[in-house]
Amino acid sequence: MDLASLTTESRNERTTYLDQMSIHEFAETMNAEDRTVADSVHRALPAIEQAIARIAQTFKQGGRLFYIGAGTSGRLGVLDAAECVPTFGTEPSMVQGLIAGGMSAMTVAVEGAEDNLKLAADDLAERRLADVDTVVGIAASGRTPYVVGGLDYAAETGAGTISLACNAGALISDHAQINIEVPVGPEVLTGSTRLKAGTAQKMVLNMLSTGAMVQIGKVYGNLMVDVRPTNAKLIERSQRIIMQATDCTQDVATNAFKEAGENVKLAIVMVLTGLDRATAAERLAQAEGFIGRIKTN
Repeated sequence: MDLASLTTESRNERTTYLDQMSIHEFAETMNAEDRTVADSVHRALPAIEQAIARIAQTFKQGGRLFYIGAGTSGRLGVLDAAECVPTFGTEPSMVQGLIAGGMSAMTVAVEGAEDNLKLAADDLAERRLADVDTVVGIAASGRTPYVVGGLDYAAETGAGTISLACNAGALISDHAQINIEVPVGPEVLTGSTRLKAGTAQKMVLNMLSTGAMVQIGKVYGNLMVDVRPTNAKLIERSQRIIMQATDCTQDVATNAFKEAGENVKLAIVMVLTGLDRATAAERLAQAEGFIGRIKTN
């Protein structure tokens, strides 16, 4: 697909005189454009649902999720992967973000990296991609060679493949088992896909990771019960989560948190069941990490 034919590269008639707008007009215009993104994501929900189910199955089988992309797309994948660790208590290897050119490309573009068809394959091979894993290829244009090559390599290994593009009829859709297309139309600033396209990608990635984590028991109600209490704020949040999940007092939550070795999920089970730490841990294991499956008092 020729670059000029992509809607993400076309000029937005509503912002032709961007440089002549007042700050108020600019803010109103950009906000109006951004409001269209959620509707575009909504139209892609059937494919997003399939992707969530595939990723959840990957996790249940002990597999890993890899995001691959270049530029803004790659950075958003790295961001979502990094946030899974503190939010859901996952190991860093469970969800990984790979960006064309390596981690230095997070801040400084690496010339030519995104145009290399073999580079993503090398990156995935280095991480020993397996058939139980899933790869999500992210490209606003939908045609980035780094992503195409990575998806093809993933298919060769038997891994699951999902594509995420911001143009309809994207090239990468032909290289994935599940294709998510979120056409967002012309950007406010012509060709700047860190704007609406980036917002759409962030929204979809939020849904993929959070939805899959819900499916494997990382959430109780709407509480992130596997949060890692790595700082003062998260310790306070952890104890508040215990209180919200069990309707207990601050003192009970604090004591349970300590007795559970600062394991929020385990503390909740202990409070709900009245069981000691070892027995509560056993029940939690039997329930495959789902608090809601455990019979409480």
